[in-house]
Amino acid sequence: MDIETPPAEKRSDKAEGERRGLVLVNTGNGKGKSTSAFGLALRAHGRGKAVKIFQFMKVPTARFGEHRMFEQIGIPIEGLGDGFTWKSRDLDHSADLARAGWERAKAAILGGEFFLVVLDEVTYPLIYGWVPLQEVLDTLAARPRDVHVMLTGRRCPQEVIDVADTVTEMALVKHAFQAGVPAQRGIED
Repeated sequence: MDIETPPAEKRSDKAEGERRGLVLVNTGNGKGKSTSAFGLALRAHGRGKAVKIFQFMKVPTARFGEHRMFEQIGIPIEGLGDGFTWKSRDLDHSADLARAGWERAKAAILGGEFFLVVLDEVTYPLIYGWVPLQEVLDTLAARPRDVHVMLTGRRCPQEVIDVADTVTEMALVKHAFQAGVPAQRGIED
């Protein structure tokens, strides 16, 4: 490790643009896309802002750690899917759930009631062709001025990246699973 001298001067100027709703994307093969989005939801909620989280691949009855905590503090989180596709017994049903879920999410985005709408794992229904990409792009463009939207998931379509204000790509450097360590409750679920 190289030792650095702490900066003595501010390294960037203050932004001069207008405050407005942002489109944010967390993508990539590394861990932390959803976790980061949930942290953003907590930050907004802590400022008294209305937040809604839609999880496109989780079942409505999911009870992972985030569901338990969000329920306790009053952040609505809604599972829209039927779990991992490799566990699905009917991919047509999975696609129908994704389309119905998208209609709910679209209404929340366009309704303007929420400061932040999180579309967790929405990239999967997009890349599977279950949710029309152009409809998502049109919704992001038509959203009320102050609505922020966070989209997560691997292989985010370039068209979404192009319209986003902030994009973070999570890079996999090392994962415990590669060493044979199973998922840990409270860390990965």
